[in-house]
Amino acid sequence: MDRRTLLSTFGAVALAAGVIAVPTAIHAQPTGKVHRIGYLGSGSPTSGFHEQFRQGLRELGWVEGQNIVIDFRFADGRFDRLPELAAELVRLKPDIIVAQPTPAALAAKKGTGSIPIVMINVGDPVGIGLVASLARPAGNVTGTAFDVDLETFSKALELLKEGVPNARHVAVLSNPANPAQALAIKNLKVAAKSLGLKLLFLEVRSSDDFGRAFAEIAKERVDALFVVAESLFNLHRTALADLALKYRLPTMYGSREMVAAGGLMSYGPNLADNSRRAATFVDKILKGAKPADLPVEQPTRFEFVVNLKTARALGMSIPPSLLRRADELIP
Repeated sequence: MDRRTLLSTFGAVALAAGVIAVPTAIHAQPTGKVHRIGYLGSGSPTSGFHEQFRQGLRELGWVEGQNIVIDFRFADGRFDRLPELAAELVRLKPDIIVAQPTPAALAAKKGTGSIPIVMINVGDPVGIGLVASLARPAGNVTGTAFDVDLETFSKALELLKEGVPNARHVAVLSNPANPAQALAIKNLKVAAKSLGLKLLFLEVRSSDDFGRAFAEIAKERVDALFVVAESLFNLHRTALADLALKYRLPTMYGSREMVAAGGLMSYGPNLADNSRRAATFVDKILKGAKPADLPVEQPTRFEFVVNLKTARALGMSIPPSLLRRADELIP
């Protein structure tokens, strides 16, 4: 008897005996209490990261309207609104607050010292005081970190220089309202020195500053642009890509999302993957674990992405050796 016949025979016998069970989710949660989750985002729903988080929850058997409810609050890039939004979530008395990325996590931490907080894509969580250490957070905060280490920025600048061999002077856009950017800038300076690059640092606190920043870039006649990963920039990723193209600037970004919106290149952690992984922290905490006992996870998946359409629009010829190293080529 072949395998297909054997399975069919078994199914028929089992059905007759009434022993075939209704399929259930592998990680299905017990019915009963409906848990409340507060979600605080520095950016907007257009980023899609909250959907990746939701997907992660569904994969673990947490279904909205059945065993969880999620209250969403987004600051739309206005970090000054975060304390108020965090306070709103605290008043709802959620079982957990999820905060993404760094500014939102800081606001949530200031808003409560007792409600568990799961942070997502937070840069330098030890340095900015969110956790005592990555291995033992020791408070009410844990989750996934965003890599702002020297090695990451060295690699990103190296890839940018390989793509733009004549680059000597590179402008850097950062948002000083995000405290994690201080370490990013420090490491960028070290990385640039080792590669013989001169950097022009420009601070941007809102989209209203984009015009001024690019006017300064044009005045200084830089060869390329580096945009530090940040929720404000992700929120306005299409506008930044359009400006970079208008000013004929080959640009390196810190996340794939910026390149999908029209940017040239990116190198950094996979933000969507980090968002999905954060759901495992929520799952463990809802099952009784304490944030203090859950080590912070650092990124494990890094991507180099190139937008070929943007390269053509810039009149660039990306070296084949560089294209072969890309994890993804956007046509």
